[in-house]
Amino acid sequence: MNDKPRSFPLPLSSVVDQGGKKPGLFAPVATPQTATQNAALSAAQHAARPAAPRAGPAARPGASPSKSHSYAMDRAQPVAAPAPRQNPLVSEAVRRAMVARVAKQGVKDQQVLAALETVPRHLFMEEALASQAYIDASLPIGHHQTISQPYIVARMIEVMRNGGTLRRVLEIGTGCGYQAAVLSCLAQEVYSIERIKPLHELAKTNLRPLRVANLRLHYGDGMLGLPQAAPFDGIILAAAGLEVPRALLEQLTIGGRLVAPVGARAQHLELITRTGKAEWVSETLEDCHFVPLRPGTA
Repeated sequence: MNDKPRSFPLPLSSVVDQGGKKPGLFAPVATPQTATQNAALSAAQHAARPAAPRAGPAARPGASPSKSHSYAMDRAQPVAAPAPRQNPLVSEAVRRAMVARVAKQGVKDQQVLAALETVPRHLFMEEALASQAYIDASLPIGHHQTISQPYIVARMIEVMRNGGTLRRVLEIGTGCGYQAAVLSCLAQEVYSIERIKPLHELAKTNLRPLRVANLRLHYGDGMLGLPQAAPFDGIILAAAGLEVPRALLEQLTIGGRLVAPVGARAQHLELITRTGKAEWVSETLEDCHFVPLRPGTA
C-alpha cells in the first residue's frame, strides 16, 4: 500500500498520511487520527441516545421519474468533545491487515485497495458486531440485509473501474453505506439508491460524520435506476436478480461497465459493457452470494 494514487478524487494519501499537510477526502480535520476519532465518537453518541427528529436537506430541483428522494451528505463541523477512549478498531494496522488479505485473494488495483484501507468499516455496523468488522465475511445490518465481505466489494469495484477514471457511478443497494464510502474515494460523483427506508436513514447516519462531499443518497426503487443523473460510467448492484434490469443497462455511457450478481440460489458475478446505443456484451465472472434484488420501496 505504498503506491499513492495521484488522480481525482483527492489523493487517498491525504487521508492516511501521518504529516497531516493536506485536507482529507472525508473531512477538514487536523490529522487522520482525529478524523477517525471524530467519526467513532459521533457514531457512539448516536448509539447512546434516541435519535432526535431531524429536518433533512431540501431535495434537488426536478422531480424524479422514480419518485425517489435525494439527500446530499451534510458537511457539519465536528462535535466539540473530549477525545474518546482508544478503540483498537481505529488502528490503521487493522485495516491494512484486512487489505493485505484481500490482495492475496487476487485484487490487484492499488487505488481500490487504498480506498478499502481508508474507510473505517467498523463504523458501518452495530457495536456488537464491530469486533468482526475486518474479517472477510458478510455481516447482518438488519432488515434481512447484509454488508458485503471486503473481498467482494473490492473485486466488484476493480472490475467496474477496469483501471480507468470513474466520473459518475451509480450503486444499487446502499445498505449501511460502506460500499458507497469506498466508491466515493474512487469516483468524482457517486449516487446510491436504497429501497428500504430505515436502511437509507442508517446510511445517512453512518456517513454524516465522514462528510463525504461527492456522494448523494437516494431513497427509491433501485431497479429503475436514476435517469435524472444518467449516464453513468459504472453501475454496481449489491443485490442479485435473475437478470439485470433493462433500465439500468440503458443508463450506462457508451463504454460504461455494470457489475451485478445474477441468479437465484446459484449466483455469479456478471460484467456487462455497453458497446453501442443498443448493444451490450456480457461476461460471466466468479460465483457469489447476495440478497435478492426486489422492486419498489419498503
